[in-house]
Amino acid sequence: MTQKSCIEAKFSERINQVPRSFIRDILKSATNKEIISFAGGLPNKKYFPAQALARSAARVLHSNPNTALQYSLSFGLPELREIISSFYNSQGINIPVENILITTGSQQALDLIGKVFINPADKIIIEEPSYLGAIQAFSMYNPVFKPIELNYDGINIEKWKEAICNSKFTYLISNFQNPSGVTYSNEKRKEIASYAKKTDSLIIEDDPYGKISFEDNLPPNIYTYAPDNTILLGSFSKMIVPGFRIGWIIANNEIINKLETAKQAADLHTNVFSQCVVIDFLKNNNIAEHLQKVTTAYKKQAMVMFECIDKYFGEEVKYTRSKGGMFTWATMPEGFSSIRFFEKALKRNVAFIPGVPFYINKNDVNTLRLNFSCCEPEDICKGIKIMAEIYNETY
Repeated sequence: MTQKSCIEAKFSERINQVPRSFIRDILKSATNKEIISFAGGLPNKKYFPAQALARSAARVLHSNPNTALQYSLSFGLPELREIISSFYNSQGINIPVENILITTGSQQALDLIGKVFINPADKIIIEEPSYLGAIQAFSMYNPVFKPIELNYDGINIEKWKEAICNSKFTYLISNFQNPSGVTYSNEKRKEIASYAKKTDSLIIEDDPYGKISFEDNLPPNIYTYAPDNTILLGSFSKMIVPGFRIGWIIANNEIINKLETAKQAADLHTNVFSQCVVIDFLKNNNIAEHLQKVTTAYKKQAMVMFECIDKYFGEEVKYTRSKGGMFTWATMPEGFSSIRFFEKALKRNVAFIPGVPFYINKNDVNTLRLNFSCCEPEDICKGIKIMAEIYNETY
């Protein structure tokens, strides 16, 4: 055996079955400053409240260093959990503090859920397309994925009901779904909650984008209608900054205690200093005003992208007119290769994400994800125009 094959033989079957992050690999090739990138799933750094966070960090280190720099509770700091509870209470959702677990971003929440619930060959339902990070996290535990097509108002209910038998759980993103930008209708949320209660099924409701809403009438979370059958995930990554890696899980006592045990084994606790800074920031700043500024900017950028797609592609391309979040999802004509399209676009200094990594066991598709949160309006217009030129030249 060569040295390489000796090392490869030591890898677990688990890690060999986990797909690499196609998105992060693409981002490596799209780092050129001349590239107009619709590829990332990143909040716009221009709206990071850096100065306010610097003041919060200084206050924390001056007034509370012993707490901020010491080991802490696996559940997370009580004051932060109380703040999160109050967020939901203001929306009419009563969530006790003891039902909240602070995680190292939503990504850790997905990993902990995989550890607690998935045995090898267990069946789990996901949307099609679905969030790549969830596919990666759950793949570590060797499940059998059961993808269910996503319609304009949420998952296909009839197919979901057919698939739910013998499935461990359903994973979905109810608000401004990644990658599709779809938002579940209130009717569909109620129907999912009702059927989950009827069949004693478990729903994992991921909601990292809910606070980035372009409209005021966002429906309640599925959790609202079926709290005992739903695990709700949230994050400060889109609300404040992603680098702090502060997320949370909300679930009933039985589930949350198992998840805390898994977290103890994973990292003992989430970064305490980051938790302290977030607490101070939220106490000394108007989060609603900050979110309004971010949402206004993203909405403007989204509207520019939609207008440019209409202008340069016409009816050739169908896309989601997202009502919030950071993405739209474009569907090209049948037989179209989004991977070849990406390769051609990158040569013209435009990047996006071909749809392939958001599916299970597909080699190429006619869909692609476009991020609108990180580009200035003029760059959005320029990039979409170049994409349309390539499309017209090639197809």
